[in-house]
Amino acid sequence: MAEGSRIEWTDHTFNPWTGCTNISPGCDHCYAEAWSKRSGHVRWGNNPRKRTTADYWKAPLIWNARAARFQAQHGRRQRVFCASLADVFDNQAPPEWRADLFALVRATPALDWLMLTKRPQNIAEMLPDDWGGGYANVWLGMTAEDQVRYDQRWRHLAAVPATIRFVSYEPAIGPLRLPADAEAYPDWMIIGGESGGGARPMDPAWARDAIADCRRLGVAPFFKQWGAYGNNPLVREQAMTPAEAKGVDAAGKGGGMVDGKVVREFPTEAMNSTASGAA
Repeated sequence: MAEGSRIEWTDHTFNPWTGCTNISPGCDHCYAEAWSKRSGHVRWGNNPRKRTTADYWKAPLIWNARAARFQAQHGRRQRVFCASLADVFDNQAPPEWRADLFALVRATPALDWLMLTKRPQNIAEMLPDDWGGGYANVWLGMTAEDQVRYDQRWRHLAAVPATIRFVSYEPAIGPLRLPADAEAYPDWMIIGGESGGGARPMDPAWARDAIADCRRLGVAPFFKQWGAYGNNPLVREQAMTPAEAKGVDAAGKGGGMVDGKVVREFPTEAMNSTASGAA
């Protein structure tokens, strides 16, 4: 829940609170809800959110203090996924908690905070008063599991000023195409199939089409995983067994290669950023 995340596109996770309410089909097999049931830490759904401890909130300050060492080792800034077990823009979270979170973001200018929500319609009214054109160290993202959710949500995120805007097309449970005539596009798109018990299938064409759209429109694609080897083209199209496919492609759950390549890119301007503070 903190340092050394196993999520491929982040370095750390930070949850200012825990708990959420399912709002769309992409939530049906939510790993965070399953965690809540196993741990008993918080009740999911229309129940009070639970703030994490004061000691836990100190972790980002420690990561920020180690920024120079991390930069020397990795040649880039640290990324923090906020929040993996909640939603920053959940209207059931107390506003004062969110204010404390943004104060922490301002206090850690050497960290890039990746805030992913299924509620982009709430973002504008929940940002701090000094947001301006966006904090230099915050990436705003939304989940879109299919075309319907992308079309519903992107217009809200596109209207909010931000250093980086991104879309998490995960779990991909239906096709999603970036429209050719849009006024704005995300800077980054994460793509991935659903994993775990009861996972819904992912058609390889969905990933190929999304990556092709990204290439054509200047969006950085990050293909995370197929979710299950039954979705992997090595199995679906080349008749390998799952065991054989795993021997060739072990780059994620169910493999993570697309036509023989690992496609894991980040927004160039963010990778090269040397920003030292929030706007």
